[in-house]
Amino acid sequence: VQLQASGGGLVRAGDSLKLSCAASGDSVNTHTLGWFRQAPGKEREFVAAVNWFGSDTAYGDSVKARFTISRVNDNNTVFLQMNSLKPEDTAVYYCAADRYGLLTSRLRLYEYWGQGTLVTVSS
Repeated sequence: VQLQASGGGLVRAGDSLKLSCAASGDSVNTHTLGWFRQAPGKEREFVAAVNWFGSDTAYGDSVKARFTISRVNDNNTVFLQMNSLKPEDTAVYYCAADRYGLLTSRLRLYEYWGQGTLVTVSS
């Protein structure tokens, strides 16, 4: 399974940004897809996840009500719509895949990782 994230950039506080992650590989449309982020000097943290069908989602506490995760299985793409961005959202954002289809925030349960895309939010 390969994951290619894109869409990062420099925005101002309060702006919106949409990240994309193209997934490819065997049975990737049955994998849970998630987003994590890592700010400088901090541990990687869970942002959001969506199950294989796109019917169930989960969010980290710091992004609830601001971020929305979705997926399109026709082309195996997962999106992260980020609204009302804050400077503390600044991080490298990674997409990840869990082949067992668990809707989980546990980083270690995701076997596959993309290369990351940088999001910088200025105040």
